[in-house]
Amino acid sequence: MTKREQGAGSLFWNEARKRWIVSVTVGYDGSGRRIARRASARTRTEAKAKLRELIQARDAGTAIQATKAYTVGDAVKDWLDYGLGDVGPSTANKYRSLASRHITPLLGKRKLKDLTAGEVDRWIASRAEVLSSEPLRRVHACLNRSVRRAMARDLVQRNVVELVKVPPGRGGRPSKSLTPEIVDQVLTLTVDDPLHAYIVVSLLTGGRTEELRALQWSNVHLDESRVGNRVVPSHLEVWRSVRSTGDTKTRRSRRTLALPVRCVGVLRRHRAQQDRQRLAAGDQWHDTDLVFTTDIGGELDAASVRRDFRRALGLVPGINPDDWTPREMRHSFVSILSDAGVPLEEISRLVGHSGTAVTELVYRHQLRPVIESGATVMDQLFREPPKQC
Repeated sequence: MTKREQGAGSLFWNEARKRWIVSVTVGYDGSGRRIARRASARTRTEAKAKLRELIQARDAGTAIQATKAYTVGDAVKDWLDYGLGDVGPSTANKYRSLASRHITPLLGKRKLKDLTAGEVDRWIASRAEVLSSEPLRRVHACLNRSVRRAMARDLVQRNVVELVKVPPGRGGRPSKSLTPEIVDQVLTLTVDDPLHAYIVVSLLTGGRTEELRALQWSNVHLDESRVGNRVVPSHLEVWRSVRSTGDTKTRRSRRTLALPVRCVGVLRRHRAQQDRQRLAAGDQWHDTDLVFTTDIGGELDAASVRRDFRRALGLVPGINPDDWTPREMRHSFVSILSDAGVPLEEISRLVGHSGTAVTELVYRHQLRPVIESGATVMDQLFREPPKQC
C-alpha cells in the first residue's frame, strides 16, 4: 500500500483481483464510522485519475452517498416524486408522461456526473423532430429542474442542461375555424346530441374548454334582472376554470358575458334534461352544480369532451370530425366576429385576453376584416376629379 498524506486517499495493488484499488474517506456516519468511496483500475495511471476524481468530488461536496452511481433517471424520479411542489395533478401527470417517453428511455441510464452538454444538445435536437415547441420546452424543463435539484443536494457539480438552448419544435397543426354556414349546420344538426348545449355555448360565447368544463349553474343567469333603472341581460360569469387553483388563465380572463338568445333557450332545455338525469341516477348523482357533466353529475375531462365533440360533428355532412378539436370552436367565434367587423379590442375583451397583442398572435389567421376607415377619409378629402369626356 502506498503511503500518502492525510486526506489524499490511498492507492494499492490487489493481487487477488489483479487491479489497482483507490480509496477516499468522504465522511463519517452517525456512529462515527468512516465512510469511504472506492474504485479500481487495470493500470496505475488510470487508478491515479480515478483517485483524483474521488478527491475532487469529496472536496466539492458531491461524493454520492448511494452505493450505486446516480443516474439521470434517478434524478428525474426524485424530482417527480418530491420536487413538483404544489402543481396540480394534471400538470404532474404531463411531466411524468413526458419523462417516461422522452427522457428515461434515452438518457435514464446515463451517470449524471458524466452527462455532457453535447449529449443534451443531441437529445433535445432528436426530441425537436417529434415534439412541437410547447411540449419540447416542458420536457427540457423537466430535465433541467431534475438536475438542478440534484445539484442543490450535492449529487452533481454543475447543471449542463442549463447550457443548452431549446430549439424550435416540430410545426404543429395550425388551428382553423368553421365558416358561418358550417356553424349554422353544427348548431342545427347536433340538437339531439348530449353535447349540444356545450357546443352552442362554446361557439356563441367563445369560452375556453377549461372554463366551460368548470362552469357552475350559480354563475349562469338565464333571466333578465334590474339594477336600478338598468336592465341586466341574461349572462354567465366566467370566473372559474379546471386549473388546480380554480382561477381563470389570467386576471383579464375573469369576465361576465351576455348570453345570446339561442344560448338561453338551449341552457334552459339542458337544465331540464340534467334534472331528469339527476332523478334517474338517484344516490349515484354527484351534486357538483356543474352545468356540463357526465350522466351522473361528474366532471367532464378534456379527453371525453374531445371524443364527444367529434362524435357530434359526425352528424354534420361534409366535415371530417377527426380534423377538428373543441378549442377550434373558440377560434370560430373569433373568426365570425372578425368577419362581422367587430373591433379587435372588443374581441380581445370577449375572449378574455390581456390585450390585443395576444389575440393577434394566437388568432392571426382568423382576423380578416379590411380596415376601411383610412381609405374612406382620404376618399372624402382627395376625391379623384371626374374624367373629361
